[in-house]
Amino acid sequence: MKKILTVAIFMIVIFLTVRGNGPVGHTPEGTGPEQDKYKEISGIIKKGETLFDIFKKYGLHAGEFFKIRKASADIHRLGELYPGQPYRIIVDGNNRINTLIYWMDDDSVLNITRTGSGFCAEKKAIEYEKRILHRGGVIEDNLIASMGNNRENLMLAFQLSDILAWDVDFASDLRRGDVFKVIVEGLYHDGEFRKYGNILSAEFINDGTVYRAYRFGHGDKADYYDDRGKSLKKIFLKAPLSFRRISSGFSPGRLHPILKIFRPHHGVDYAAPAGTPVSVSGDGTVVFSGCRGGYGNLVVVRHRNGYRTYYGHLSRIGSGIVKGEHVEQGRVVGYVGATGLATGPHLHYEMRIHNEAVNPLTANLPRGGVLPKRSMAEFGRLRDGMAARLASITPAVLVAAGKGPAEPGKTADAGAYRP
Repeated sequence: MKKILTVAIFMIVIFLTVRGNGPVGHTPEGTGPEQDKYKEISGIIKKGETLFDIFKKYGLHAGEFFKIRKASADIHRLGELYPGQPYRIIVDGNNRINTLIYWMDDDSVLNITRTGSGFCAEKKAIEYEKRILHRGGVIEDNLIASMGNNRENLMLAFQLSDILAWDVDFASDLRRGDVFKVIVEGLYHDGEFRKYGNILSAEFINDGTVYRAYRFGHGDKADYYDDRGKSLKKIFLKAPLSFRRISSGFSPGRLHPILKIFRPHHGVDYAAPAGTPVSVSGDGTVVFSGCRGGYGNLVVVRHRNGYRTYYGHLSRIGSGIVKGEHVEQGRVVGYVGATGLATGPHLHYEMRIHNEAVNPLTANLPRGGVLPKRSMAEFGRLRDGMAARLASITPAVLVAAGKGPAEPGKTADAGAYRP
């Protein structure tokens, strides 16, 4: 009996030992006290830096480099790292990788984690906190310089110009002292500003004329409308290029710079660097694509109601822009050049109605549709709220030229925003 009791006690001790610590005399790979000491490696990708360089810098295992690269191959090739993008690596006490996170772009990260059989990679959307930000300024020279030259302010300037492109030509219409006000989503990650989201409303005072835009969603899409609920979109853009200058306007009699004779100039010339993309100003069908005399490389698009637009002196014609091709407003039809009779790189833009040339800068172009009546009450509430916010932007919170997002206390942030 005593011998049986001794054996039973011994078996219980063995069972408890195995259950608590794994097989007696064996510590599985990846466990033990050293593996519990995790540390973080983080940084910003430098120009010319590779993932292998990062592995060498921190003494990480080369074998794991190849496993991680293979695991992520179908999502993002880790041989292509972009300067300025952040990364974060979690390693254990033996410098074995537990997690690797690489910010692929502003909207997604590559997340690689250790599993029982190796590594698993997935693409994850970055979750931003949205805040409503107030931005504004006074035009001194151009929109970009007045809004600030850093990347995020540049993108905000492009977004504002796109919204108002049907009413304001940001190359020829701007006047010193014009005022802009913008209510925009600020996207924050880990409490830090990262970029701007959608413009929610805007006001632009151009030479005394006030233009307002309100972002409003109905159905399955959102668009921009004026105070009366009319779409800001028109059949044609005010101009087919962004941020350029007019070198020659519409004229019944102009001295031709090459031929040295007076003759009508039935279009507007936009000086811009060679290779600048040229967008079609309205939906239509390509009726000519090729080289034509003094126009050089030319694209002609036929629109509804007898309208035609001409895009001349192109350095080259856009991909797929051939006769019979349907093009939507904003599609690139070619690139600025100096082909044909041209003294330098510029776009010759021409508009005709029933084959009669008209000045595209002064033509009264028809606007798009209006919101349905069932949406007007909801739109009115949004408009009134945003109009009050726009009115609250005073010179005290205007953004100084060349600066990025204003510091706390210098902007009318309204905290977290839920779309």
